[in-house]
Amino acid sequence: MKTIKSERVKLKAKRTFIKKGTCSRTFFHILDREFGHPRDEEEKAIDPLAGGILQQGYQCGMLWGASMAAGAEAFRRNEKSGEATGLAILATQHIMKSFVDRTDSIECGDIAQVDFANKKSFIKYMLKGKFVNCLKLAGRWAPEALDAANEGFAQEGTDLPLGSLSCASEVVRLMGGSEEEAVMVAGFAGGLGLSGSGCGALAAAVWMNALIHNRKETGKSAGFDPGTDLTLKAFYEETDYVIECEKICGQRFETLDEHTEFLKKGGCKKLIQVLAETAITEKV
Repeated sequence: MKTIKSERVKLKAKRTFIKKGTCSRTFFHILDREFGHPRDEEEKAIDPLAGGILQQGYQCGMLWGASMAAGAEAFRRNEKSGEATGLAILATQHIMKSFVDRTDSIECGDIAQVDFANKKSFIKYMLKGKFVNCLKLAGRWAPEALDAANEGFAQEGTDLPLGSLSCASEVVRLMGGSEEEAVMVAGFAGGLGLSGSGCGALAAAVWMNALIHNRKETGKSAGFDPGTDLTLKAFYEETDYVIECEKICGQRFETLDEHTEFLKKGGCKKLIQVLAETAITEKV
């Protein structure tokens, strides 16, 4: 039965990728439905994280999508926000380990070998059929991603920290997001699963703004251009064009407690506020 299920998930991943168009939405979509809770609006809003956060080449969109699905499931499994946050981060770490075992890297630039922000590079990527490689990867990794998330959830009720915090969750809360939305992005903490790579707070702000836009425009997807995106512009101005969490924070977090203590002591407070202030508001 496991083999049959794996083949079903593989096929679904490929079909969804072709239909939805981005790896990030594909994995949010697939895992949500495997967990039994579709979230169409939230899934659509994750499109801008494809190509490694607004096509910047950092963490693969498949990881962002899988992490958000894990966060949504963590919220449903645990009524206590702190524990749900910790569970989402731990599940994301399992997901990322699975991905690295499959690809040897978490970075979109390493895997796709294309600069999505460069039109010539993107055209070459399509003409040379490299998209097919991403499509094949989606099929191979989808059942592994689901298994990895469930392995992370298996730690529920063990020694999970009671009051875990996530920089990404704090951004979403300040942008007016619900507690469920805040936990959805919890796994982005510390550069996605505490990996130290592209800033998870930035990714959360990009997603939240896309969600706000889509809801205001009655379902119409937000366009995303890294050259004009105001969230990315504000972020780069604050960080002097540094995007990696490890460099921004001056450290890589080894545990949930380390990241939580960093935030409690005011770490990244200004950056979180700057990102939150980019929230799309109603036109007057």
